[in-house]
Formats: sequence, C-alpha cells, structure tokens
Amino acid sequence: PHLSEVIKSHHSHQGRGGATIQVELRDVDTGNKIVERFRTDEALERVFVEDKPFTYLYQEGDNVALMEPNTFEQLEVSKELFGKNAAYLKDEMKVTVQFFDGRALSGSVPPRVTCTVVEAQPNAKGLTATPQYKRVLLDNGLTVLAPPFVEVGENIVVSTVDDSYMTRA
Repeated sequence: PHLSEVIKSHHSHQGRGGATIQVELRDVDTGNKIVERFRTDEALERVFVEDKPFTYLYQEGDNVALMEPNTFEQLEVSKELFGKNAAYLKDEMKVTVQFFDGRALSGSVPPRVTCTVVEAQPNAKGLTATPQYKRVLLDNGLTVLAPPFVEVGENIVVSTVDDSYMTRA
C-alpha cells in the first residue's frame, strides 16, 4: 500500500445512490497529486503521524533547512512538503513537520503570519459606500486582497489557511 496525504476532500450524495467522498491526494513518495473517489463505506487505513516542531533556517534550491529547537540538529527537506505555504517560510519561523516511520511527510507553517506590503493600489476614496478590497503584493511574492486603507510598507497579518487578510500587524 502506498502512503498519501489528503489535501482536499468533498462529500457528495447522488440521489438514490450512495454517498461518495472525492479526495485530492498527494502521493508521499512521488509528490504526484491525484483525485480519487471513495464510497463512504470503503475502508481506508489511517496512519498516525508525529508532529515535530522545527525552526526554519534557509532555503537552498528546492530544499529548506530546518533546525530541531532542542537538539539543534539540522534537517534538510524538500520545499514541496510545505505545498503552497512554502511562500510564507521566513527566517526563524516556527514550523511543524509531520513524520511517519521516521520519514518527513509534510510540513506546516503557523496559521497566521505577518507580511510586509510591497505594492498596493492607491486608496481611491469616496467612490463607493461599501468597502472595496484591493490587491496588495506581499514581500513573499503572494498577492492578497486587503482593505483600501492598507498602504505600501505596512505589516499585515495574513491567514496561511486561505491567504486572506486578517488585520494590521
């Protein structure tokens, strides 16, 4: 049996037919993503992973260097383990790596990260009564929607779950 990480899942029920779950999976060995459908009565084996804290040090090519905070041991893993959230990795950031059988399967960043706005459309005042969000470019290269009062140079808190603006930092 091969090991896969569930990235997304969607439960659906078709009229008289049984319910199905559509899941997007990432093959742990190859990194390939596939979409599978399962009946809700199908048995899958869930593996239990161990979460270990690390400190992000730096990126080298497609890999990132992490440090175990208690032993100071360094670990090099593929940036792919963090998926789209690799963009949020910053020096000294506390990250979590999920292990199974001594192997790093996936990595996660904190749910809230502070980023600096490097580009923003000017605030267009008085055009509309409802607040219009605008696109702002962050120091990590990601673009998020932020309220009109957010300006270049400001630090904002972003949700890494859905890349959304949360508050000014």
